[in-house]
Amino acid sequence: MTADAPPAAALDLLALSPHPDDAELSCGGWLALAAARGQRVQILDLTHGELATNGTPAGRAAEALAAAAALGVTRAPCLGLPDGGLRADEPDHLAAVVQALRRLRPRLLLAPWVEARHPDHAAAGALAERAVFFAGVRRYRPDLGAPTRPGRLVFYPQRQEVTPSFVVDVSDSYPRKQQALACHASQLGPGGAPTLINAPLGLEAWAVRDRYWGAAIGVRHGEPYLIRGPVPLADPLTLADGPAPVLVPAR
Repeated sequence: MTADAPPAAALDLLALSPHPDDAELSCGGWLALAAARGQRVQILDLTHGELATNGTPAGRAAEALAAAAALGVTRAPCLGLPDGGLRADEPDHLAAVVQALRRLRPRLLLAPWVEARHPDHAAAGALAERAVFFAGVRRYRPDLGAPTRPGRLVFYPQRQEVTPSFVVDVSDSYPRKQQALACHASQLGPGGAPTLINAPLGLEAWAVRDRYWGAAIGVRHGEPYLIRGPVPLADPLTLADGPAPVLVPAR
Protein backbone atom coordinates (compact mmCIF):
# COMPACT_ATOMS: atom_id res chain seq x y z
CA MET A 1 0.00 0.00 0.00
CA THR A 2 1.37 3.40 -0.98
CA ALA A 3 1.30 6.39 1.33
CA ASP A 4 -1.69 7.80 -0.59
CA ALA A 5 -3.73 4.57 -0.77
CA PRO A 6 -6.82 4.34 1.46
CA PRO A 7 -6.67 1.85 4.32
CA ALA A 8 -8.26 -1.54 3.73
CA ALA A 9 -11.84 -1.99 4.90
CA ALA A 10 -12.23 -3.31 8.42
CA LEU A 11 -15.96 -4.07 8.06
CA ASP A 12 -18.16 -5.21 5.20
CA LEU A 13 -21.30 -3.64 6.60
CA LEU A 14 -21.92 -0.96 9.24
CA ALA A 15 -25.45 0.04 10.29
CA LEU A 16 -25.95 3.42 11.95
CA SER A 17 -28.80 3.27 14.46
CA PRO A 18 -30.13 6.57 15.89
CA HIS A 19 -31.40 4.69 18.95
CA PRO A 20 -30.87 1.14 20.17
CA ASP A 21 -33.38 -1.07 18.25
CA ASP A 22 -33.73 1.06 15.07
CA ALA A 23 -31.27 -0.98 13.02
CA GLU A 24 -32.80 -4.26 14.17
CA LEU A 25 -36.31 -3.14 13.21
CA SER A 26 -35.37 -1.81 9.79
CA CYS A 27 -32.46 -3.89 8.56
CA GLY A 28 -32.01 -6.71 11.07
CA GLY A 29 -32.75 -9.33 8.45
CA TRP A 30 -29.98 -8.15 6.14
CA LEU A 31 -27.52 -7.83 9.03
CA ALA A 32 -28.23 -11.39 10.16
CA LEU A 33 -28.02 -12.71 6.61
CA ALA A 34 -24.70 -10.98 5.98
CA ALA A 35 -23.27 -12.31 9.24
CA ALA A 36 -24.37 -15.84 8.36
CA ARG A 37 -22.43 -15.49 5.11
CA GLY A 38 -19.27 -14.73 7.03
CA GLN A 39 -19.28 -10.99 6.37
CA ARG A 40 -18.02 -8.55 8.98
CA VAL A 41 -21.04 -6.69 10.34
CA GLN A 42 -21.43 -4.14 13.11
CA ILE A 43 -24.13 -1.84 14.51
CA LEU A 44 -23.25 1.63 15.76
CA ASP A 45 -25.78 3.38 18.01
CA LEU A 46 -25.66 7.16 17.78
CA THR A 47 -27.50 7.77 21.07
CA HIS A 48 -28.30 5.83 24.24
CA GLY A 49 -32.03 6.38 23.67
CA GLU A 50 -32.27 8.27 26.95
CA LEU A 51 -35.52 10.03 26.01
CA ALA A 52 -37.42 6.78 25.52
CA THR A 53 -40.74 6.59 27.36
CA ASN A 54 -39.82 3.16 28.73
CA GLY A 55 -36.58 1.61 29.90
CA THR A 56 -33.30 3.15 31.03
CA PRO A 57 -30.08 3.81 29.10
CA ALA A 58 -28.28 1.05 31.01
CA GLY A 59 -31.10 -1.41 30.42
CA ARG A 60 -31.33 -0.52 26.76
CA ALA A 61 -27.58 -0.96 26.33
CA ALA A 62 -27.86 -4.51 27.70
CA GLU A 63 -30.79 -5.22 25.41
CA ALA A 64 -28.84 -3.88 22.44
CA LEU A 65 -25.89 -6.19 23.11
CA ALA A 66 -28.22 -9.17 23.40
CA ALA A 67 -29.96 -8.21 20.16
CA ALA A 68 -26.66 -7.94 18.31
CA ALA A 69 -25.68 -11.39 19.57
CA ALA A 70 -29.01 -12.78 18.34
CA LEU A 71 -28.25 -11.41 14.87
CA GLY A 72 -24.72 -12.78 14.99
CA VAL A 73 -23.13 -9.31 14.72
CA THR A 74 -21.15 -7.04 17.02
CA ARG A 75 -22.02 -3.63 18.41
CA ALA A 76 -19.57 -0.73 18.47
CA PRO A 77 -19.47 1.52 21.56
CA CYS A 78 -22.33 4.03 21.43
CA LEU A 79 -21.32 7.50 20.24
CA GLY A 80 -23.40 9.09 23.02
CA LEU A 81 -24.90 11.86 20.89
CA PRO A 82 -28.02 13.53 22.35
CA ASP A 83 -31.28 11.65 21.95
CA GLY A 84 -33.80 14.08 20.51
CA GLY A 85 -31.04 16.46 19.47
CA LEU A 86 -29.24 14.82 16.51
CA ARG A 87 -28.19 17.49 14.01
CA ALA A 88 -26.55 17.01 10.64
CA ASP A 89 -25.17 20.57 10.83
CA GLU A 90 -23.70 20.22 14.33
CA PRO A 91 -19.88 20.11 13.99
CA ASP A 92 -19.40 17.82 16.98
CA HIS A 93 -21.95 15.33 15.66
CA LEU A 94 -20.31 15.31 12.24
CA ALA A 95 -16.87 14.83 13.76
CA ALA A 96 -18.07 11.90 15.88
CA VAL A 97 -19.48 10.02 12.89
CA VAL A 98 -16.49 10.84 10.68
CA GLN A 99 -14.15 9.50 13.34
CA ALA A 100 -16.22 6.31 13.57
CA LEU A 101 -16.15 5.82 9.79
CA ARG A 102 -12.39 6.34 9.65
CA ARG A 103 -11.89 3.92 12.52
CA LEU A 104 -14.31 1.20 11.42
CA ARG A 105 -13.74 1.60 7.64
CA PRO A 106 -16.92 -0.11 6.39
CA ARG A 107 -17.23 -1.12 2.77
CA LEU A 108 -20.92 -0.27 2.90
CA LEU A 109 -22.85 1.98 5.29
CA LEU A 110 -26.53 1.69 6.22
CA ALA A 111 -28.36 4.71 7.64
CA PRO A 112 -31.99 5.85 8.11
CA TRP A 113 -33.81 7.31 5.14
CA VAL A 114 -33.67 11.10 5.24
CA GLU A 115 -37.46 11.46 4.95
CA ALA A 116 -38.13 9.54 8.16
CA ARG A 117 -40.97 10.55 10.48
CA HIS A 118 -38.77 10.75 13.59
CA PRO A 119 -36.58 13.90 13.54
CA ASP A 120 -33.60 11.96 14.90
CA HIS A 121 -33.88 9.40 12.11
CA ALA A 122 -34.07 12.03 9.39
CA ALA A 123 -31.13 13.87 10.95
CA ALA A 124 -29.13 10.64 11.20
CA GLY A 125 -29.59 10.01 7.48
CA ALA A 126 -28.47 13.53 6.60
CA LEU A 127 -25.60 13.26 9.08
CA ALA A 128 -24.50 10.01 7.44
CA GLU A 129 -24.44 11.69 4.02
CA ARG A 130 -22.26 14.51 5.27
CA ALA A 131 -20.00 12.19 7.23
CA VAL A 132 -19.44 9.88 4.25
CA PHE A 133 -18.26 12.87 2.24
CA PHE A 134 -16.06 14.49 4.87
CA ALA A 135 -14.58 11.19 6.03
CA GLY A 136 -12.72 11.13 2.72
CA VAL A 137 -11.57 14.75 2.79
CA ARG A 138 -7.89 14.74 3.70
CA ARG A 139 -7.85 18.18 5.29
CA TYR A 140 -11.04 17.72 7.31
CA ARG A 141 -9.99 16.99 10.88
CA PRO A 142 -6.86 14.88 10.20
CA ASP A 143 -6.76 14.29 13.96
CA LEU A 144 -9.76 11.97 13.53
CA GLY A 145 -7.86 9.39 11.49
CA ALA A 146 -6.77 8.65 7.96
CA PRO A 147 -9.25 9.73 5.26
CA THR A 148 -11.42 6.95 3.86
CA ARG A 149 -14.99 6.54 2.63
CA PRO A 150 -17.49 3.67 2.51
CA GLY A 151 -17.96 2.33 -0.99
CA ARG A 152 -21.65 3.22 -0.88
CA LEU A 153 -24.30 4.65 1.44
CA VAL A 154 -27.57 2.71 1.55
CA PHE A 155 -30.65 4.08 3.30
CA TYR A 156 -33.16 2.00 5.23
CA PRO A 157 -36.73 3.30 5.44
CA GLN A 158 -39.01 2.41 8.28
CA ARG A 159 -42.76 2.25 7.70
CA GLN A 160 -43.17 5.20 5.35
CA GLU A 161 -44.17 4.62 1.75
CA VAL A 162 -41.14 4.49 -0.54
CA THR A 163 -40.10 3.19 -3.93
CA PRO A 164 -37.05 1.14 -2.96
CA SER A 165 -33.94 0.82 -5.08
CA PHE A 166 -33.80 -2.85 -4.15
CA VAL A 167 -35.32 -5.36 -1.74
CA VAL A 168 -33.27 -7.94 0.14
CA ASP A 169 -34.74 -11.42 0.58
CA VAL A 170 -34.45 -11.98 4.34
CA SER A 171 -36.70 -15.03 4.56
CA ASP A 172 -33.97 -17.33 5.87
CA SER A 173 -32.70 -14.85 8.46
CA TYR A 174 -36.11 -13.64 9.62
CA PRO A 175 -36.25 -15.85 12.73
CA ARG A 176 -32.99 -14.26 13.92
CA LYS A 177 -34.44 -10.81 13.30
CA GLN A 178 -37.44 -11.74 15.45
CA GLN A 179 -35.14 -13.04 18.19
CA ALA A 180 -33.22 -9.78 18.14
CA LEU A 181 -36.39 -7.71 18.40
CA ALA A 182 -37.53 -9.78 21.37
CA CYS A 183 -34.35 -8.71 23.17
CA HIS A 184 -35.61 -5.09 23.18
CA ALA A 185 -38.30 -5.96 25.71
CA SER A 186 -38.39 -2.52 27.34
CA GLN A 187 -39.36 -0.91 24.04
CA LEU A 188 -41.16 -3.60 22.06
CA GLY A 189 -42.61 -5.88 24.71
CA PRO A 190 -45.95 -5.59 26.50
CA GLY A 191 -46.20 -3.44 29.59
CA GLY A 192 -44.83 -0.03 30.36
CA ALA A 193 -46.33 3.25 29.30
CA PRO A 194 -48.11 2.96 25.93
CA THR A 195 -46.13 4.03 22.86
CA LEU A 196 -46.54 3.63 19.12
CA ILE A 197 -44.07 0.77 19.01
CA ASN A 198 -45.35 -1.31 21.94
CA ALA A 199 -49.00 -0.99 20.93
CA PRO A 200 -50.79 -4.29 20.19
CA LEU A 201 -50.20 -3.84 16.46
CA GLY A 202 -46.79 -2.20 16.81
CA LEU A 203 -44.53 -5.13 15.94
CA GLU A 204 -47.20 -6.63 13.70
CA ALA A 205 -47.01 -3.52 11.52
CA TRP A 206 -43.32 -4.19 10.99
CA ALA A 207 -43.99 -7.82 10.16
CA VAL A 208 -46.62 -6.70 7.63
CA ARG A 209 -44.05 -4.34 6.10
CA ASP A 210 -41.55 -7.17 5.68
CA ARG A 211 -44.17 -9.57 4.31
CA TYR A 212 -45.35 -6.91 1.85
CA TRP A 213 -41.89 -6.30 0.45
CA GLY A 214 -41.19 -10.00 0.45
CA ALA A 215 -44.33 -10.58 -1.61
CA ALA A 216 -43.20 -7.83 -3.97
CA ILE A 217 -40.17 -9.94 -4.94
CA GLY A 218 -41.86 -13.33 -4.59
CA VAL A 219 -40.47 -14.44 -1.22
CA ARG A 220 -41.74 -14.65 2.38
CA HIS A 221 -39.96 -11.63 3.87
CA GLY A 222 -38.09 -8.70 2.36
CA GLU A 223 -36.50 -5.46 3.51
CA PRO A 224 -36.55 -2.34 1.29
CA TYR A 225 -33.52 -0.10 0.75
CA LEU A 226 -32.79 3.11 -1.12
CA ILE A 227 -29.69 4.39 -2.87
CA ARG A 228 -29.29 7.85 -4.35
CA GLY A 229 -28.50 7.59 -8.02
CA PRO A 230 -28.42 4.56 -10.30
CA VAL A 231 -27.58 1.11 -8.97
CA PRO A 232 -24.49 -0.29 -10.75
CA LEU A 233 -24.63 -3.78 -12.24
CA ALA A 234 -21.53 -5.51 -13.55
CA ASP A 235 -23.70 -8.04 -15.39
CA PRO A 236 -27.33 -7.05 -16.09
CA LEU A 237 -28.17 -10.69 -16.78
CA THR A 238 -28.11 -11.28 -13.04
CA LEU A 239 -31.56 -9.64 -13.06
CA ALA A 240 -32.84 -12.78 -14.81
CA ASP A 241 -31.82 -15.03 -11.93
CA GLY A 242 -34.95 -14.33 -9.92
CA PRO A 243 -35.23 -13.10 -6.33
CA ALA A 244 -31.85 -13.04 -4.65
CA PRO A 245 -30.29 -11.14 -1.73
CA VAL A 246 -28.43 -7.99 -2.65
CA LEU A 247 -25.32 -8.28 -0.51
CA VAL A 248 -21.75 -7.14 -0.26
CA PRO A 249 -19.71 -10.13 -1.55
CA ALA A 250 -18.01 -12.11 1.18
CA ARG A 251 -14.23 -12.07 1.21
